[in-house]
Amino acid sequence: MKKQLTLVACLISGAAYAGEPQDSLPIKESHLAAVEVRAPRVEKSLMKVDLKMTPVNTAQDLLRKVPGLFIAQHAGGGKAEQIFLRGFDNDHGTDINITADGMPVNMVSHAHGQGYADLHFLIPETIESIDFGKGAYYAARGDLNTSGYVSFHTADSLPGSMIKLEGGSFNTVRGTGLFNLIHKGGPKAENLYVAADYGYTDGPFDVKQNFNRLNLFAKYNKWLDSRNYINFQASTFHSGWNASGQIPERAVAEGLISRWGSIDPTEGGNTQRTNAAFTWQHLYNEHAYTESFLYFTHYEFNLFSNFTFFLNDPVYGDEIEQRDNRNLYGFEQRYNREFRNARWRSGVGVRMDDINDLELNHVYHRDTLLNRLSWGNGIQTNLYAYTELEYRLHNWTITPGLRYDQLLFSYNDQLLGAHQKEQAGRVSPKLNFSYSSGSKALWYLKTGLGFHSNDMRVVVQQQGKDIMPLSAGADLGVIWKPVHNLFIQPALWYLYLQQEFVYVGDEAVVEPSGKTRRLGMDLSVRYQPLPWLYLDADVNYAHGRSIDDPKGANYIPLAPVLTSTGGAAVKLPGGFSANLRYRYMKDRPANEDNSITAHGYFVNDLALAYTWKRMEFTLQAQNLFNVNWNEAQFETETQLRGEEHAVTELHYTPGTPFALKAGVAWRF
Repeated sequence: MKKQLTLVACLISGAAYAGEPQDSLPIKESHLAAVEVRAPRVEKSLMKVDLKMTPVNTAQDLLRKVPGLFIAQHAGGGKAEQIFLRGFDNDHGTDINITADGMPVNMVSHAHGQGYADLHFLIPETIESIDFGKGAYYAARGDLNTSGYVSFHTADSLPGSMIKLEGGSFNTVRGTGLFNLIHKGGPKAENLYVAADYGYTDGPFDVKQNFNRLNLFAKYNKWLDSRNYINFQASTFHSGWNASGQIPERAVAEGLISRWGSIDPTEGGNTQRTNAAFTWQHLYNEHAYTESFLYFTHYEFNLFSNFTFFLNDPVYGDEIEQRDNRNLYGFEQRYNREFRNARWRSGVGVRMDDINDLELNHVYHRDTLLNRLSWGNGIQTNLYAYTELEYRLHNWTITPGLRYDQLLFSYNDQLLGAHQKEQAGRVSPKLNFSYSSGSKALWYLKTGLGFHSNDMRVVVQQQGKDIMPLSAGADLGVIWKPVHNLFIQPALWYLYLQQEFVYVGDEAVVEPSGKTRRLGMDLSVRYQPLPWLYLDADVNYAHGRSIDDPKGANYIPLAPVLTSTGGAAVKLPGGFSANLRYRYMKDRPANEDNSITAHGYFVNDLALAYTWKRMEFTLQAQNLFNVNWNEAQFETETQLRGEEHAVTELHYTPGTPFALKAGVAWRF
């Protein structure tokens, strides 16, 4: 009975038992035939196949695994990526909820944008699974879950140790080590491993990026007895970089700078993050367990940017410094119970951001402070509770859910000497249906309300107005498996947002910009015609408009319209593998009247690998056909030195040119 209870606990909680990963697929994880069309989350199994057949190698690759999600980097590699999903330009995370092993990645009331989500503290080789959901239909997800959520999970145990060395174009080097220190299976399973990762690159720009990053990670877990399991992890990360910034089209056209040049060569920054998390799971019986989750994060951020060049200060320029220094504390208590035809999940929790320093400064060449534009500190607290019942009736699954969030803001303005407090609450109901028509198709209808919070500086300025504007949405789709090795998932969706937020970086505010409405279509295809050949494609269309503005002036700037990603993966028995990937983004409006267009692009990457005994040799080619493409693009009013008048036009960061990277890994 003791072993049986332990096994059930592993299946319910997701902890590793005898070295097996959570939700492991039967037969082979790399075969689509092993995935069954059944409730509740067949997408998680499909993601496991994706990860096996098309593995990731960078933190950026992790986000790109989510169907329909696009990213753009525009500040030297060390800044968090700009994220696009479901017709949203999420900036750096305003409308997408991102977690890693349960810890929030998003930083609320951040110096560089609400919900800023920097994933560079993750080591890609430690990621075992990725969970995601589009829309706001999940009771366990709260603030910022409007366009969707992404949840990363590191492995509880490793099959062995590994050392990897890589090098390539633009003085790029990377060294990674995963070391398995304890690996015991059985009823009292115990695991401990550590990981380290260091990377450096100059990048293709005229001003060397000098981008360097160091990551350290450790994870320990143990079954104390047949009913109690503990998991502890700790990590630290630091990076620094130079950035070319967004350059104006006219500067390149007039020959003032090259495509890889910069107007202000002193842009860049540094950041660091240290995490610690502890989980205790207690199994009451084979049907119910409780989980206590406690975490702490220390975070520092310092970014130098120049969005407008000499528009406001024709002598020293408009460079700004954004600083953020905070401690993040969190606790969540969860309860899960299995019934004969139902599963009940519920939880209560608290997140507190103790922000010690939140600054916006006008500076000259990083080291000279010209003027403080904003300076404060404060505490933002999120109290929440949720419950969800997944009820199965014959071929139907009905999942009602309810969530409540209370936000408390306390802000000290150091410039004005003022202390202000505001608070608000939000109830977010959810109701999802799915119907399984045998083993061929799973139909689903998802509905729910969500919300995103605003920056505390804006909240207190507006006396609590627009603290938690709601979103309302619905998805109708089917996961269809017409043959054993083919999955097709079309979906129609709709999303209403009560208040769109637009980040104005040089003013340190997140401005409410009115109601918006989006509707669209998604299509995902996964096909494995042969055991060694895997094909995938995702096509996503979104039509988004502002509700309050007149027709013709109601476009949502930078909102993606049509995107597609996909590729072909080959894994031959002799140890050779190849992975050809593509990503496509159509032209999209860069401003409200569509008079300026953000240019689309089609880019291909290729990865080759050969495994021989315990060695693996890799070769990667980014931008295989060396196309000129713009990664991040913005409509901006700027003035260059010597210009009499300001000009509003497209500004961009050029996308990576053709680049090679080779590597070797040794497993032991």
